[in-house]
Amino acid sequence: MIFKELKCYHKCNDPGARSQNSGAGMRRRPTINNAHGFTLMEILIAMLIFSIVVSMLYLSYTGTVRNMEEVESQSDIYGMARIALERIMDDLESAYVSPWSGNLKSQADNIEVSGFIGGDTEINGRSADTLRFPSRAHLVFSGADEHKVVTEITYYVTENEEGGGFTLYRSDTPQLEERPEEGAGGLVLCDSVYSINLTYYDENGEVYDNWDSTKVEFKGRLPVMVSIELWFINRSDPESHLRFKTGVSLPMARGKG
Repeated sequence: MIFKELKCYHKCNDPGARSQNSGAGMRRRPTINNAHGFTLMEILIAMLIFSIVVSMLYLSYTGTVRNMEEVESQSDIYGMARIALERIMDDLESAYVSPWSGNLKSQADNIEVSGFIGGDTEINGRSADTLRFPSRAHLVFSGADEHKVVTEITYYVTENEEGGGFTLYRSDTPQLEERPEEGAGGLVLCDSVYSINLTYYDENGEVYDNWDSTKVEFKGRLPVMVSIELWFINRSDPESHLRFKTGVSLPMARGKG
């Protein structure tokens, strides 16, 4: 028993045996090589995927910007149309026929007074109707104008050479002042107008493209209702114009025949 223990101790402490065991263990340990790079094919595939992703993002971005610009452009047009139609309606609701209608001068004040005159005109084949009438809807911009409540309001368009559309003007001239030349003066109400068409209705429902209260047919009369149709140029789709239409009744025309 003692002899076996000594033999075991001798083997365990033998330097040669340890070196043999150590060498055998080293020979059995696997060698791992961690040095690994990308192949040319892998780089090309990665570049292809990156290009596809960037292209999709760019298309999405440009589409979003284009939609935003289109919405903004149409929003501006809707705003102009609303303001223009409301202004015309307010003016017409305050329209009246002067006792001296007919571009005559009143004997009391020696003032030139106009009637309700709606013209059916065209510019380059597009409707460009005009309108002139007395009204009590004078816009006051300063304290000096507060007493001037009777005015002659004129609506007309001029051609905008840059954009191909019309610019709609509103002229507001108190009847105590000199009337501006036809097709001049006033303030811009809206632009980018493709066409403007005004239609007039009498008390019997008859439809007219023009109206002139200074003539025998409509002498001293107002139309019972006026239909207003505005077309605006659609910048995002020039072939498809934006249409706005409304009608307004003239209170002063009631009971007149």
